[in-house]
This record gives sequence, structure tokens and C-alpha cells, in this order.
Amino acid sequence: MAAATTFSALGCHVHVGVHDAADLGPARRLAEEVLRDVDEVCSRFRADSDLSRVNRQPGRRVGVHPLLLEAVEAALGAARATDGLVHPLLGRPLVQLGYDRDHARLTECPGAPVVPVTPPGPHAWREVRLDPDGAIRIPAGTALDLGATGKAWAADLVAAAFTAGLTGPAVVSVGGDLALATPTGRPVHPPWPVAVAERPGDPVQALVTLDHGGLATSSTQVRRWTRNGVRRHHLLDPRTGQPVAGVWRTVTATGATCVAANTASTAAVVLGEQAPDWLLGHGVDARLVAADGTVRTVGAWPQTPREEGTAA
Repeated sequence: MAAATTFSALGCHVHVGVHDAADLGPARRLAEEVLRDVDEVCSRFRADSDLSRVNRQPGRRVGVHPLLLEAVEAALGAARATDGLVHPLLGRPLVQLGYDRDHARLTECPGAPVVPVTPPGPHAWREVRLDPDGAIRIPAGTALDLGATGKAWAADLVAAAFTAGLTGPAVVSVGGDLALATPTGRPVHPPWPVAVAERPGDPVQALVTLDHGGLATSSTQVRRWTRNGVRRHHLLDPRTGQPVAGVWRTVTATGATCVAANTASTAAVVLGEQAPDWLLGHGVDARLVAADGTVRTVGAWPQTPREEGTAA
């Protein structure tokens, strides 16, 4: 019999589901342990994290926990796959725009000083150096932010722990980035139903089923804040350092892993009008919601009756 549980981690809601109810307790403990380690090592909002130590010393080699090496390698893989559209060095412009603490603690700052935004350069990520012995060096004048891939990578990490530690299929969603665990190595049967919405608590807008891999949503409708009366969101165009002025307000994509799905959904938001062709060229199934609410689907994304005729 299937069972599920939810809790909070990494500043977002975490959902864990299992096919066998006997796996639920071990699954939750595994997820909590993995996500606690990720937070301690990879958070931009913890002064004691390894990521924060790297950001305090740009241009210098800094010894770090192997977990941060894995997280940054995943982020660099996303940058390689998108030619820098998904960029791991957006920490400085995010701080300059006011996203300088955990989102739950952000408040309106009407008199905050106006700080020029400094984009990292679309190819600055190529200068990040990872030492397999346990060190990272980022370019001078930059700062890491793993917000583009971090939750998805964490979901894949939890799913890997499920695969190693559970007997049956399981699913984890970290802030809406979802990964399936298949301990048998075979597709999950019956496939897992997944409800898709733009924001937590919104009505379900699409229902899909997954039997392997991952699913991720990138949206300009969440992680928003106001600075000097200007509404901002966390999805930045690395070419400008500014929040994406979106053709698409939300993109949901599937992938072989949650990181692959998130890489595609984030790149699509940044690409704008070019996104459907890019997604098709990369074999990605996706659902795109335009700024006016119009829905377009790409590839084999299942259409609801309301969305028929919108497939690319």
C-alpha cells in the first residue's frame, strides 16, 4: 500500500512517497539526513557552509567537503549543456538585487541603496576549478549560487539513497523538483502520478505519470521579493544579471534525472521565444506557460483537453 509524508528542508516543502508503506519511515529518515548534509555544506545563506567559505575567497583555492564538489560539478554540467544559460555564478547579482538571505526572511526594503548589478559573464563558469583532492576555486569577482540546480541535485541525491536503502520504488519532491527511485532498476509500475501547478497550493493544472527519471518546474512566480518598490524574482539571465523578462512564466520538463529536467526548464525560461525549438532539439518533453497564461506543450508531454492543439 502506498504512503507519503511531508516536511520542510532547504527552505521548501519536501514530499516523500513510497509504494510500500513499510518503507516510509526509513525513506523519511534517509531524506532528512541527506538534505541536512546538503544544507550544512551547500547553503548560500549559512555563514558556516563550505559554499559560503568559497564565496568569501573568490580567486583562491578553498578546501571543501566532497558533497560541495558533487553539487558544483552538477551545476557545471548544466552550464555545459546549455552553454552557460544555466549558470552557477549568479550569487553576486542575486545579492545585489536583494536576495541576500533565506527567502522566508526577505522583507521589503524601500530605502535600500541602489547597487549596480554585475553579471558574471556568460562563460565565467568555465573558469571554475575543481580539485578532486577536495578544493574549489571560483573566479575573482564572482560568487556561487546553486539555486538553479541545487534542489534538483538534492532530489537526485535522495533518490540515490532510496535506491540503495529501500526495497521498493519511492519518490521525492524537493520544492517541486522530483526524482524517482527504482531499486530494481526497472521502470516504476504502476507509474507515479504527479500533479503539476505553478506555485505551492495552486490548483492542479496538469497531471502526468512518471515511471523513471525526474521532473522539474522553473517559474518566475515563486521566490519573489520587492526592493525599492520593484518586484523581483530569482531566475536571472546570466548575460545581464537581471531577472528574466519572461516570455514564459513557468516551464515544467522531464528528464533522465531531476537535474537534467531542471536544466531544461531553467534554460527554457531564459531562452524565451527560442525555448520550444531548443527543447525539441534536446529531446525534452515540456509544458510551457506564457506570461498571459497560454499553455504550450513540447514533445510527448501529455495534453489535457484544454491544451489540445498546442503541442510543438
